[in-house]
Amino acid sequence: MASIWTNVWPRTVNCKKPSASSKVKCSAPTDVTRSECVNQSVTSPSPLIEIDARQFQVQINMIYATADNLAGKVIYPTTRCLLHRDAAACLRKASELARLAGYSLLIYDAYRPPAAQFLLWEALPNGDYVRDPHLGSHHSRGVAVDLTLVDGDGVALDMGTGFDTMEEPSHQFYPHLPVQVQRNRLLLLGVMLGAGFQPIASEWWHYELPNADDYPLIHE
Repeated sequence: MASIWTNVWPRTVNCKKPSASSKVKCSAPTDVTRSECVNQSVTSPSPLIEIDARQFQVQINMIYATADNLAGKVIYPTTRCLLHRDAAACLRKASELARLAGYSLLIYDAYRPPAAQFLLWEALPNGDYVRDPHLGSHHSRGVAVDLTLVDGDGVALDMGTGFDTMEEPSHQFYPHLPVQVQRNRLLLLGVMLGAGFQPIASEWWHYELPNADDYPLIHE
């Protein structure tokens, strides 16, 4: 894949490019409470693939391609939604599971270049919500996705806080929320767990592959 980030930022992180990547095969969701993504080694110029809204039957609104985010400025210069092929295979399954319940997924963020992580860190240098770019965000490995559920009218479910509200009420199991909000969060949690993702404690919208740290940073 030709780089879409070339000449946008200097390469501020000196990390080894991946020489190989993994391909995932996800079985059809015959059991919505269990799923497995099986790694198969495959050589490719880039492990990232584009998430096409029509093919994946999702909605996409890449928040960091606009200035309407916690940094108050554009973080990366494209609205293309990219994920590592392993995460993309599990996202496809998550989309299927969401539709079984009468909903669809709305994606806010997926692959995030390492240089973009530095911009977010400058805006909010708080390791509880933004991973130190020197450690490498799981978004920069292509295996994390920020998203929510929308109903049949395209309206996002009430999750109690907005995306990127970096406060305690955004924590996954914050107790002081209305019952319906708790149900909505648990529904999203069930969909994503069933597809092979795992949550993090501090953000209800963030899901990633369980072995995210095993993937190298991707400079695209």
